[in-house]
Amino acid sequence: MYLLRHIPFLKAVFIHAISAFGGPQGHLGMMMRTFVAGRKDVTEAELLDFHAFCQLLPGASSTQTLTLIGLKRGGPVLAFLTLLVWVLPASFLMGSLSFLVVLVERMGMGEKSFVFIQPMAVGFLAYAAYRVYGLMVSGWFAHFLMFGVLLVTYIFFRTPWIFPIVLISSGLLSVLFTRSEEESVLHIKRKRLRWLNFVLFSMLFIGSAILSETARKQEWENRKAFNLFENFYRFGSIVFGGGDVLIPMMYEQYVVRPETERIRRTNKNVIRIERDDFLTGAGMIRAMPGPVFSIGSYMGGLALRSGGSYAQFLGCLIGTAALFLPSFLLVLFFFPLWQYLHRFHTFLRGLAGVNVAVVGIMIASSVFLIRDIVLPDVVQGTTLGYLELVTILFTFLLLRFTRIPAPLIALVCLLLGLLV
Repeated sequence: MYLLRHIPFLKAVFIHAISAFGGPQGHLGMMMRTFVAGRKDVTEAELLDFHAFCQLLPGASSTQTLTLIGLKRGGPVLAFLTLLVWVLPASFLMGSLSFLVVLVERMGMGEKSFVFIQPMAVGFLAYAAYRVYGLMVSGWFAHFLMFGVLLVTYIFFRTPWIFPIVLISSGLLSVLFTRSEEESVLHIKRKRLRWLNFVLFSMLFIGSAILSETARKQEWENRKAFNLFENFYRFGSIVFGGGDVLIPMMYEQYVVRPETERIRRTNKNVIRIERDDFLTGAGMIRAMPGPVFSIGSYMGGLALRSGGSYAQFLGCLIGTAALFLPSFLLVLFFFPLWQYLHRFHTFLRGLAGVNVAVVGIMIASSVFLIRDIVLPDVVQGTTLGYLELVTILFTFLLLRFTRIPAPLIALVCLLLGLLV
């Protein structure tokens, strides 16, 4: 009876999931039209408050916002069902793409088919960095902090923990070196916390790390599955800035890090994804409706592809579950604190520093990817290198100066790769 009462709402979520293109910015506008103006599940003020709150959490912000709509309407059970209905369509498409990429490679068409998709993905990331820069960075301290993060991230891009280090450090520096007129607001009633969600989040974070390291050291037969869950759960727990920060983190973990001398010497069975395959997924996610975090299904499938089709399918499931689960647990735990904590200016100053660090990470990642992908071909004087450079530039310009939808740009790049 409970479920039947909410079927119309879940149907609206499903329609939203298969039609929501354009990333978090486009998703918010569609939520406003569907769940505020259309169904009146929430008011405009409530939706904007949900959205603002979710920008302050790690994880998938659009997913968390939609989860809160479900939470308000029907409690934690409906919130979880909302998450599933929203995530599964895009994750199914991206998981299927991982199988398609393997099939295309076996047919000898891999490089030809996706030759323009890969630099297009870099163009999208560069534009996202440009857009967020205008929104998040203002004042001399913010610019100083951003350039510092940019430099440190670029230099230490091959170090796996550089991202959380610069995020935490930037938040602390922002608290220490910025001021506001009123430091705190007292006598605000605390909300009841759902500690079970935080306990479960913490147990999975610590437990997955222990199991992953044990599996690596003892060379368990299925060690990659444990490693994959830990990697993706960690990403979902620390990623601020959405998919445009998640993708560089994954690139460092699965493309750059496995090629370092230390990893080659000490961890020969590390999970690795070929650069071209990685960038294909990073580009094609722009053509998919739904959350950008659904790229986890694609990357998870490729991470376990060496074990055969069954293992690849398992990788798609692990990638999806491990990446979205932290977002769900964190939003349910922290939301009761929102009306309390967001009145403390010290808290907001720290988060402002985190947002500035996100911009620096995105710019550094764009520069690193251009250096890693395009420059070797340009230095060799190949036609491909110049085509890649032109594709990055035109993608950025189209996004900056036109209203051409992102899926159409991705489709054109895919067709050009098939025709050239």
